[in-house]
Amino acid sequence: MLKLNCANIPKIIIALDFNDKKNAMKLVDLLNPDVFYLKIGKEMFTMLGKKFIYELHQLGFNIFLDLKFHDIPNTVFNATKAAADMGIWMLSIHASGGKKMLISAKKALQSFKTRPLLIGVTALTSLTHTDLKDIGIQMPLQDYILILSKLSSDCGLDGVVCPGKEAEKIKLLCGNKYKIITPGIRCLNDSTFDQNQIITPKQAKKFPIDYIVVGRSITSSKNPIKKLNFIIQSMQ
Repeated sequence: MLKLNCANIPKIIIALDFNDKKNAMKLVDLLNPDVFYLKIGKEMFTMLGKKFIYELHQLGFNIFLDLKFHDIPNTVFNATKAAADMGIWMLSIHASGGKKMLISAKKALQSFKTRPLLIGVTALTSLTHTDLKDIGIQMPLQDYILILSKLSSDCGLDGVVCPGKEAEKIKLLCGNKYKIITPGIRCLNDSTFDQNQIITPKQAKKFPIDYIVVGRSITSSKNPIKKLNFIIQSMQ
């Protein structure tokens, strides 16, 4: 099990980007739950469901359930409550779902003594300015991210998923306690896959990011622990 000193750097969430449980558990078995968080997305949750969440909880891991809920307010209310019932640590919803949807998700958590962090997804890291224009949004991508971040904050969410380069502006707009979760962390020799808004681990240290999400750069590596060590050392 990998044990590392990760003090004074963004906390690390490992995205389990696998298409089978066996390979996912090979990596999980190497990780210290006191150091790393795990992110379960649509693929693994669709395949393995809440039973897999419970298994990871038994191993001591905090789980970021990244299903990016985006639906009418009542549906998101019920989905958010169902997710929180699993005892997860963090949950994502699309900030572009609008004020009523965001408030509904927040209300769904009011009855929980220990509730998950509710995080708004601003703009997917795959999006470009051209993509925004294609869906009728004429403003620059950075402005769109700031608007959705402020909306999420006003609706009582705990933070947002956003590109690292926008973290400082969002903290100034929403406060230092507002959580910033940044995906798209890539080492210099990594493929960018389908992501456009990316930063290196060294850059991540410069921004006021609370959590970085590391996925395919680790899960596609022949030596994921060596790569994790490199990422951590780059931020120290």
